[in-house]
Amino acid sequence: MQLLLASENVHKREELAGMLAPLGVRVLAPHEVGGLPEVVEDQPTFRGNAIKKAQSGARATGHWCLADDSGLEVEILGGAPGVQSARFAGAHGDDAANLRLLLERLDGYEEGDRAARFVCVLALARPDGELAADFRGTVSGRILHEPRGESGFGYDPVFLFTEPDHPQTGRGFAELTAREKGEVSHRGRALGELARRLPELFAADRA
Repeated sequence: MQLLLASENVHKREELAGMLAPLGVRVLAPHEVGGLPEVVEDQPTFRGNAIKKAQSGARATGHWCLADDSGLEVEILGGAPGVQSARFAGAHGDDAANLRLLLERLDGYEEGDRAARFVCVLALARPDGELAADFRGTVSGRILHEPRGESGFGYDPVFLFTEPDHPQTGRGFAELTAREKGEVSHRGRALGELARRLPELFAADRA
């Protein structure tokens, strides 16, 4: 089976491909199917944006299409940056600028006021564009006072994993290997749910 990922983000594709390879699923990137139409991410929720992107990609290509919308929610900032995570500082995907702005907004706040969580919603659309399912994953932590670690991307360098009773507790996301991060991350958890459900969803479509 083939599954189109509605994103050219190499990190996301590698994570998804690694999770679905044991199921015999090949993950396609948009450039492999001639590209995808641009989708305006104007929905107020991660789920709304993920569904919009998945359905658009499926209808344009006739492939099963998976789209993700994810981001960081900081409690003391009222849930910001939220759905604006990738463009928090203005330009889309400027990780360095987004990190600087986040740390500026949290300047003066102590550890107890820096609680945060990563959220990921995956939406899966059938080839005709109908929504097949959606999956949500979250992970709790807090925002560090300065970046730490050399791995990861986005807000990983300032996100400290704090969930209790786990071997990775107390480590920053950018200090984890890809495998370690995948075990606890918001996207890893959503992907785990997808991997569990995907065989039955494909089978139902063929029935």
